[in-house]
This record gives sequence, structure tokens and C-alpha cells, in this order.
Amino acid sequence: MLDVFFTVDVEIWCDGWTNIDEKFPSAFRKYIYGPTARGNFGLPYQLAVLNDHGLTGVFFIEPLFSTHFGEQPLAEIVGLVREGGQEMQLHLHTEWVDESTQSLLEGTRVKRQHLRYFSLQEQTVLIALGLRLLRQAGAPSIDAFRAGSFAFDANTLRALAASGVTFDSSYNASMFGPDSGVMPGVTVVEPIACAGVYEYPMTVFNDGTNALRHTQLTACSYLEMEALLWQALDSGRSAFTILCHNFELLNQALDRSDAVVVKRLEKLCRFLDRNRDSFRVRGYQGLKPQATQVQPTPLTSPLWRTGARALQQAYRRTYG
Repeated sequence: MLDVFFTVDVEIWCDGWTNIDEKFPSAFRKYIYGPTARGNFGLPYQLAVLNDHGLTGVFFIEPLFSTHFGEQPLAEIVGLVREGGQEMQLHLHTEWVDESTQSLLEGTRVKRQHLRYFSLQEQTVLIALGLRLLRQAGAPSIDAFRAGSFAFDANTLRALAASGVTFDSSYNASMFGPDSGVMPGVTVVEPIACAGVYEYPMTVFNDGTNALRHTQLTACSYLEMEALLWQALDSGRSAFTILCHNFELLNQALDRSDAVVVKRLEKLCRFLDRNRDSFRVRGYQGLKPQATQVQPTPLTSPLWRTGARALQQAYRRTYG
């Protein structure tokens, strides 16, 4: 049995940092509800698809935006996920720190894009703040975390341990993982114990071009994900982590649904529902952690599947 984590990073952007108060109401509707001429394809749609198939999703919710715009929109997001019966965890994008209407950190006046740009003490303060904001908005106990853009470092794990957070899912070997200071010189692809926290990394694979790619709904074809899931099961892996975002079923302009990605989500959920005897789709709550110091090589996908995905992605860019 393979533990599968279908994770959704829930966040809002105002397409730049000018006039954000004016842009926010429209941005909130687009990013959270995803209205289109064919219906809504945002967060509620994703919740409905998961629930239609009896699957558990992990929704990593970014709360720092509420230090500028107030608690109500964050509480609305938390309410949607809570009513959908899905798991909520903490996500932080530190681009919001200098936009706060209150001083979150002493002397913070310059935008620092990534959590790893902050000291251990600063990261500890921000993680504790994020936990408090989610709880005040109505989220139940939080026991997992993901850094925005996967841009964490070893201090992040120390800060999480100090805040009583058990699990992290920030390590991504295709992005910031290798230079995070976590197991230097080793590509982490299976859960490990580090600095008092259990790290459950993003699932990555070699796509036949000698480059690692993480398993994200918009970045991988359905055929790639299905084959990788079977490969992970057959090779005895303990965890498989998939990434999505609340706005990922929309085109880049956020004004139309992306039919290819919508179909991917629906096919993936049907597959996981159909194969419950092989794949346990779950969250971190109640998880008995596993850890190994001996890391296997990343999963692999043949070049022909990469080529087929490239054609599909080209179709999406043209017609999405």
C-alpha cells in the first residue's frame, strides 16, 4: 500500500504589488472561486471532485495575506475547506510580510520573496503567526507545513519543531531542495527525520532528459502520473506527493477553464478511487511517520511520455 498525498497550495495574488487594495476583490473571486462562462473551477470545484470520489486532499492555506486585507477572506477560505471535509495545513508566502498593515518583524521594509531569506528567529515568528492566523480563522489543529515556492532551508525545520509542527512538505529536489542544507549531497525522495520534524518531500522523477520534474497537475500528463504511481508502488516507496493549486484548473488569464487539466484531475481521482487496494489517499493528521536515511534514486519516465506531454502542453498553451 502506497500513501498518496494530493496537496493543494491555496493562495491569492493581485498580479503585482501596486493598487492591491483595488485589485483584491476581483483577485479573490478569480483565485478562490474561478468563475468562467462554463461555471466555477476554483477551490469549491476541486473540493467537490475529491469528495465525489471519497478522497482526502491536503489544503496548504496561505494566511499572511490576511495581515493586509483582514481576517474575513481567510475565514471564508477556511470555511470552504472545512465544509468540504478536507484537511487544512499551513503554507507561507513571505512576499506578504512587508505588505502587512502591522509590523510583523522588526525592521522589515524590503520585500523578501522566500522564507529561506529569513533567519531562524524570524522564521519561527512567521510560522507561529501563520498558525495563529489559521486557528483564529477557524482551522483545526495544524501539523504540517509547506514553504511558498518550496523555498525553505534547514532553519525552517528547526522553526517548525519549535512551533510543534510535526511534518514538512517543502523539500523539492527539482527546485530548492538540494541546497536547503537538509541531507547535503543526497537527493531526498522518501520521508526522512530531520531537526525534530518529518520531511515528506515532493515526488520527483527523471523525465528522460536527465532533468528532475515534480508531480504537479499542470506539469505532468495523466499518463505520466498513473505510470509513476504504479512504479512507486512496485518499487516499495512509502509516500507519493502530488501538487496542485486552487487556481490550477484555469487558463493563465484565469478567465476560462483549462479543459485538459480539468480532465487530468477527474481521471486521476477516478484512478485513485478505483485502486484503493493499492493507493491510500490521505492527509497528515493521524499519520504514523516513516523515515529512512537510505534514499532510492528518483522515479523515471521514458522520453516518449515526455514527448507526448510536450505536445499536450503545447495544445493547452494554444487553446487553453
